[in-house]
Amino acid sequence: MLKFPGGRTHALTFSYDDGIFQDMRLVELFNLYGMKGTFNLNSGIQTKSNTWRNRDVLVRRMEPSVLPDLYAGHEIAAHTLTHPHLYDLSDEALAQELRQDKENLELLFKQNVVGMAYPFGDCDSRICKAVRDQGLLYGRCVETTERFDLPTDPLRWEGTCHHNNPRLMELADQFLAEGEDLRLFYVWGHSYEFDVDRNWEVMEDFCEKLGGREEIWYATNGEMSYG
Repeated sequence: MLKFPGGRTHALTFSYDDGIFQDMRLVELFNLYGMKGTFNLNSGIQTKSNTWRNRDVLVRRMEPSVLPDLYAGHEIAAHTLTHPHLYDLSDEALAQELRQDKENLELLFKQNVVGMAYPFGDCDSRICKAVRDQGLLYGRCVETTERFDLPTDPLRWEGTCHHNNPRLMELADQFLAEGEDLRLFYVWGHSYEFDVDRNWEVMEDFCEKLGGREEIWYATNGEMSYG
């Protein structure tokens, strides 16, 4: 029977976007419980002067210089250069958004960038082809399944759920239930949402419940894609 590394039957992976200050707290939490995250960055607008407001929370990106140390041990993935609506771009502009972001991130982090998250969830066959043409192995969508299936098409990767899914802990119990079937729990979101919703305890409780378990492979999106 096919197993994950170490003979494990369960895998857990995370995907978080935009390189914003709340990632500091999220990374600290992941590190505490031995989790691995994939962080999707827009290198063309990655500066702390890039801010926006979500309800009463001011959201700020971080300066690139602090990011390699912060994200050490985790995966860096592309999110396009400037976070545009990909449906609106010409083929040339789309390729440039993907190529330049990948190159910038590889230069900054000294690691291969093998995947991405689609801004606004924009994803169709043309966009998938452009992603593949840039040598990327996977692309994360915003649609979710509430299941633990391995992706059938990594370029249209649908996660298990967003972290604000009201069934998150119920799904965690299902994930941990006995069984020999391979299970992948994929959680995604934006870390500033914990401040907006004032619910950091959601991720704290989730990580405490699923951390430190011998049957779980704590993997990045890229590690999952390589199999």
